[in-house]
Amino acid sequence: MYIKKIKIGNVELENNILLAPMAGVTDLSFRKICKKYGNPGLVCTEMISSKGLFYNDKKTEQFLELNEEKRPIAIQIFGNDPSVMAEAAKKVELYADIIDINMGCPAPKVVKNGDGSKLLLNLELVEKIVFEVVNACNKPVTVKIRKGWNDENIVAVQAAEAIEKAGASAITVHGRTREQYYSGQVDLDIIKKVKEAVKIPVIGNGDVKTAQDAIKMFEYTGVDGIMIGRGILGEPWKIKNIINKLETGLEMPEKTPAEKLNVIKEHIELEIAEKGEYVGIREMRKHICWYLKNLPNSSSVRQIINQLESKDEVIKKLTEYFETL
Repeated sequence: MYIKKIKIGNVELENNILLAPMAGVTDLSFRKICKKYGNPGLVCTEMISSKGLFYNDKKTEQFLELNEEKRPIAIQIFGNDPSVMAEAAKKVELYADIIDINMGCPAPKVVKNGDGSKLLLNLELVEKIVFEVVNACNKPVTVKIRKGWNDENIVAVQAAEAIEKAGASAITVHGRTREQYYSGQVDLDIIKKVKEAVKIPVIGNGDVKTAQDAIKMFEYTGVDGIMIGRGILGEPWKIKNIINKLETGLEMPEKTPAEKLNVIKEHIELEIAEKGEYVGIREMRKHICWYLKNLPNSSSVRQIINQLESKDEVIKKLTEYFETL
């Protein structure tokens, strides 16, 4: 049986298929949509700057507005200063059920400051950051890492051992190096090795887009759970489909065009309620592109929608398009 409840520290998750934190994607509205239609065992915020929290930056603190979300929720923080990370964790624990530390982000603007996956070049610092965060708060602390920095620096196992020693409650491993970004295939062997090396729960991440992908990762690596990110963009209901397939062996019916349209419209309303129409519509453009991907004759519709600025115009165009399907 693949789908099961798992415990991260003292927090029990309803199932072991988790939504990955994604910068610029997993905001409040997207998390609500995923919870409603996908029912992941855990959702996570976009990564939040520990320095921004430490210096009381108002824009950074907006990420903490969780707005009575269905629990549990993890808040992910990033940074490279152990004491600043510890202070950020103290603020975050007032809102989060779980605190996640980002040690896997490959983005240039993150690694140039020594954050994210750049930390994998200094395992002593990795251990110190985790230790300080764990000892600063009372919530379970998890860490998301990659395979390593590059092929000459495959350190996921050593990093996982240091993270466990420092007191973390779980580890998520993305089976690529920083140098790979998201190219090539995910390395299931490194995820398996991490699982074999530590006693705390290990979550596998990378290239899970179907139930078959999930089964392959579970069976090959022995992980306790799976985290899905890019695989559900435009299909927030996919996690529920995967869970259903793994539990029952049955495929859920495809969403009809009308059902897809209703999800998109609900997502638009949530985004605007959170950020206002001007910002909300612009934020939704990428999501609408993902929702329409691989649908017939959708490229011209996406181009038009990317120029529209009001909710009514966007919904009118989407409705016209979906009526042709």
